[in-house]
Amino acid sequence: MSERLVIFDTTLRDGEQSPGISLDAKEKLEIAEQLARLGVDYIEAGFPVASQGDFEAVRSIARTVSGPAIAGLSRANRGDVDRCWEALCDADRARIHVFISTSPSHMEHMLHMDEAQVIEATRSSVARAREHTPDVEFSPQDATRTPMEFMLEVLSAAVEAGATTLNIPDTVGYGIPWDFGALIQYVRAQVPGDYVISTHCHNDLGLATANSLAGVKAGARQVEVCVNGLGERAGNAALEEVVMAIAIRQDQFEGVETAVRTEELARTSRLVARLTGYPVQYNKAVVGRNAFAHESGIHQHGVLTERSTYEIIDAVSVGQKGSQIVLGKHSGRHAFSDTLAKMGYVLAPEALNSAFVRFKELADRKVAITEADLEAIVGEEVGDAGEEDFALEALEVVGGTVGVPKARVVISHKGDKADATSEGDGMIDAACNAIRQATKTDATLVGFNVSSVTGGVDALGDVVIQLEQDGLRVSGRGVSTDVVEASARAYLSAVNRIDRARRRHGEATP
Repeated sequence: MSERLVIFDTTLRDGEQSPGISLDAKEKLEIAEQLARLGVDYIEAGFPVASQGDFEAVRSIARTVSGPAIAGLSRANRGDVDRCWEALCDADRARIHVFISTSPSHMEHMLHMDEAQVIEATRSSVARAREHTPDVEFSPQDATRTPMEFMLEVLSAAVEAGATTLNIPDTVGYGIPWDFGALIQYVRAQVPGDYVISTHCHNDLGLATANSLAGVKAGARQVEVCVNGLGERAGNAALEEVVMAIAIRQDQFEGVETAVRTEELARTSRLVARLTGYPVQYNKAVVGRNAFAHESGIHQHGVLTERSTYEIIDAVSVGQKGSQIVLGKHSGRHAFSDTLAKMGYVLAPEALNSAFVRFKELADRKVAITEADLEAIVGEEVGDAGEEDFALEALEVVGGTVGVPKARVVISHKGDKADATSEGDGMIDAACNAIRQATKTDATLVGFNVSSVTGGVDALGDVVIQLEQDGLRVSGRGVSTDVVEASARAYLSAVNRIDRARRRHGEATP
């Protein structure tokens, strides 16, 4: 008999809490729709009480996305629970996820509550959630640092009040696989009732996936995961790693299966990376660029003879097909549109025009445009199509070993154009300084990462820049065969994100 392992995706909630990620409602909805195509069981769409923007995003997903159940996070108080339900109530299937801290450290320094108060808050909030929906999850935050007997009391109170899923969060990544597995097994044995037990593991020690799998081995039948392992600090258990470990190692997880359509994993990974501005490390398991690459001659010989000699996963089964499409500067709009359609991108006319213009600009500088290049172009030009207040009209730079590097930019803003010239430590610094002047933005550069999209001397440079202003941190991305231009585009993208995020936050209510 097979047993279903519930995949509870929290990319839009815990994943968005990664520093520098600020998704708007449209971006959240796009990711949620792809998660539905992927086949996850639950989408934790956000924390509705956190802001009006988060509330609207959760409500939009609840009203629009079909297939997975939609969950919202709520603190253990009636006001939060009611606000959460208000955002979720239009979903076909909805879950309220109630949490409260239970570790001594959290109770003393954050909650200022004693054990009796925590238990009472648990009972009251779970009971209130159950009045709204029969699907209620409860989490004792920082469970792995909570005294066992107290945690069992809290969990029992949650079940008695109506919780149908008990989630055991390793909130600070403290767990070790054999210890965490024993914890899951002990909770199952000691807490009576009809419920599903779940894991939520963080990666502070690099063990989030291992701990999640130990939990499944011990009887957990829900895992909370994020695409690409996103999440607070070092991240959460990676969805793609947990799903493929279950699929490949059936000798260890006999009869346990998920409903995930694994061929959508790579596409989902790329979409999340594009919209969050968090690139996927090259050697990332399952979805990384090098996950199915072989440099060693011995490995190459083995794989060419028989793929399974050095690959335990068929790349096609996770949507990894490599660069197959080649476009050049002589390609027309029809070929460009047809190629994007075959890749799964059906664009509105305005968005298609924007992407095609950018493609032609790059094709004049690059011998061949690959699928990876096209995804980068779509990610840069289409991801924010029609929403940018500031646009780069012109960029001129002067640098070298003699003289001070200088840059001149022309920035358009709602029909007006601003021209600015600046010096810098290098051409990239000069270009960013000029954009800062033209946009009148007072932001601090806190992160800069450049990588190549494909190989070769004419490879696209892919730049991700993080800016911070008044405590708000955002990421911007730019691609070009010229790394200075890519950096300027990334910087301007981040400026636009700050502008949009500040407007959203300004409209938000506490």
